[in-house]
Amino acid sequence: MPVLGGTREAVNAVAPSAASLRIVDAHHHLWDTERNYHPWLRDDPPIPFRYGSYEAIRRPYLPADYERDASPRVIEASVYVETEWDHRDPTGEMDYVAELIATSGRPSVAVAQAWLDRVDVPAVLESHAARGFVRSVRHKPRANPGPRDAAPGGMTDPAWRAGFARLTPLGLHFDLQTPWWHLHEAVKLAGDYPSTMIVLNHTGLPADRSAEGIAAWRAAMGALAKAPNVMVKISGIGQRGEAWTVAANRDIVLTTIDLFGVERCMFASNFPVDGLCASFSTIFDGFAAIVAMLNHDEQVALFNRNARRVYAIGVDNARA
Repeated sequence: MPVLGGTREAVNAVAPSAASLRIVDAHHHLWDTERNYHPWLRDDPPIPFRYGSYEAIRRPYLPADYERDASPRVIEASVYVETEWDHRDPTGEMDYVAELIATSGRPSVAVAQAWLDRVDVPAVLESHAARGFVRSVRHKPRANPGPRDAAPGGMTDPAWRAGFARLTPLGLHFDLQTPWWHLHEAVKLAGDYPSTMIVLNHTGLPADRSAEGIAAWRAAMGALAKAPNVMVKISGIGQRGEAWTVAANRDIVLTTIDLFGVERCMFASNFPVDGLCASFSTIFDGFAAIVAMLNHDEQVALFNRNARRVYAIGVDNARA
């Protein structure tokens, strides 16, 4: 079990308020379903979803909604992550984000959509890299439905890897969302492309909380943690039909920090998606309670500094 300084008992079951922490939210979404086309949010029937019904978020979620949910926390900066926008128009989403930044100041930077195995990927990546606010791209690689299916996943596909190889020359990171049973492929990817920063999304998706499931997740995360060019977002750890609690998520958070180290982890809301599981306050107060034994500098790293560093927040990387 993770110890983190040998003082797990110092973590209180009741969370202290996180309202005083100045947060850089490393992963959230915004969308206008009345104006823009997101197939999963507009088409019927709804797709199968890991949190069950997501009817509550099939509506516009704009900067004002995000600010309301985050209140009273001070969100100093935030990272917009692609929203499964119309796959035919990945650059159109960044046009929309540019408009959001100009009109509301939110988000600060973005992770753009890019289909790495498509023939148009060179032009799409060049367009993303030319924008001063795009820091990374995401394309969820093909994944098997469960760990017992040993078929190769999308990270082994030569066309996908050829697209991935284009990221570093353009100054782009890669945000990886894949279940833990494909992390062995991410280990090889990180080793083959050591100059490319990979940011693992949602803690490797540890949905199976059985002893067997957690042991397998931990082993996969431990192998990936050996790759120095991998960071991890501690987010997206809600469970279908279960309340988000400190008790339910403490070991996931502490194990991840133990494996990757404080300087390679970032807390994030995944709002509005994780709003299906808990309020913004519940999640961030929970994170604060879980790491209450850490010193102030370590907490600042997890809640703020690491995301600023990884996503170069406050730096204009425009190439146009």
